[in-house]
Amino acid sequence: MIRGILIGILSIAVIGTSYWGYKEHQEKSAVLIQAENSYQRAFHDLTYRVDQLHDRIGATLAMNSRESLSPALADVWRITSEAQSDVGQLPLALLPFNKTEEFLAGISDFSYKAAVRDLEKDPLTEKEYKTLKSMYSEAADVQKELRKVQSLVLENNLRWMDVELALASGQKQMDNTIVDGLKTVEENVKSYSESQFGASLTSMKKNLGFDNLEGNEINAEEAEKIAKKFVENKVTDIKVTENGDGADYEFFSVSMDDKEQKVDINMDITKKGGYPIFLVQNREVAEKKISLNQATENARKFLNEHGFEDLDLFESAQYDNVGVFSFVSIENGVRIYPDALRMKVALDDGQVTGFSARDYLAAHKKRDIPKPKISKEEAAKMLNPSLEVQEDRLALILNEFKEEVLCYEFLGTIENDTYRIFINAEDGTEEKVEILKNPEPIFQDV
Repeated sequence: MIRGILIGILSIAVIGTSYWGYKEHQEKSAVLIQAENSYQRAFHDLTYRVDQLHDRIGATLAMNSRESLSPALADVWRITSEAQSDVGQLPLALLPFNKTEEFLAGISDFSYKAAVRDLEKDPLTEKEYKTLKSMYSEAADVQKELRKVQSLVLENNLRWMDVELALASGQKQMDNTIVDGLKTVEENVKSYSESQFGASLTSMKKNLGFDNLEGNEINAEEAEKIAKKFVENKVTDIKVTENGDGADYEFFSVSMDDKEQKVDINMDITKKGGYPIFLVQNREVAEKKISLNQATENARKFLNEHGFEDLDLFESAQYDNVGVFSFVSIENGVRIYPDALRMKVALDDGQVTGFSARDYLAAHKKRDIPKPKISKEEAAKMLNPSLEVQEDRLALILNEFKEEVLCYEFLGTIENDTYRIFINAEDGTEEKVEILKNPEPIFQDV
């Protein structure tokens, strides 16, 4: 009997130890996953900020209005500050990256000093315009190198935790692609001039809430049902989690496994109303079999099936074997740019692999759109004389104060660059200038 009791006690002890080890392993895994997600977000945010930075600097070169130039330079300052913040969140303490940080700080300092002075009385000099052009060119080089690293990270599923371990140990690992890529960025930046740059650091972040959503709050079970409607094949291993404290809005995160195509699918769905915030299918896209036009129709069909109506396609592009599309609301012929939806469609089978309605859900509402107070011809007189206009239309956009304003939208070219310029339809102010991206390079065998 004593022997039986001892065996029972030992069994309980073994089970208890195993359970404790399992829980500890789970907790450690959760911490590692959280750190990895944080690093991945910071890096992809950095790449996105440098894309923005390059485009925004390019836009300033086409501006013909001092009223537009000051807020545009202030925007450059904001973007560089956010990029600096992203760099600071990467595990680079042991990797020299100071030249890149100095480059970003230099752009921040230059743009801030130019933005806060009276450009009517003290306009930019020829030397300062040359500095802008130089920054535009240099930002393009940084953008290119970061895109190469990003491409390899996504293609090979590289982990930033491995980078941290490699840097901490000081040993050469099997694959230091990320480290080598960032070293290339650093080496290229070293050649840039430092004499015109200082250092400045700040951070401006925008909170995004969904104040205009309609409908009742949903629970986890309803979120799961909604998520299933957005996938074509049968899914398994469905997990629904609630967002943490401190978020700007409440939502459910849903992860699913598509056994047929062997892909993971992730969605975020708002608690209020059960609206899809984003959908991502992580799978490799095979050889192209459908055209970009057919992919556009698939994107439109997807939107109509899920209740997104009265939308106008304003951008489409092909990257590798994926079609990328941007839609905006259209009302009485006026494009509503704050109501933006973005999608990715695989060109092998036409399936929607990416969908983001974040901006649309944050901005979409009933509007009373005013009538223009100036004519299109009067607005066109405010354009840079070098711009060759290709298209024009009415559009509603957000100005630098995040206020909605009605504008005439002009699409045109200056030399080899294409611009979208918005002129206020009430007073002729040059509200915004955007430089449009050329087709992206495909990074292979790098």
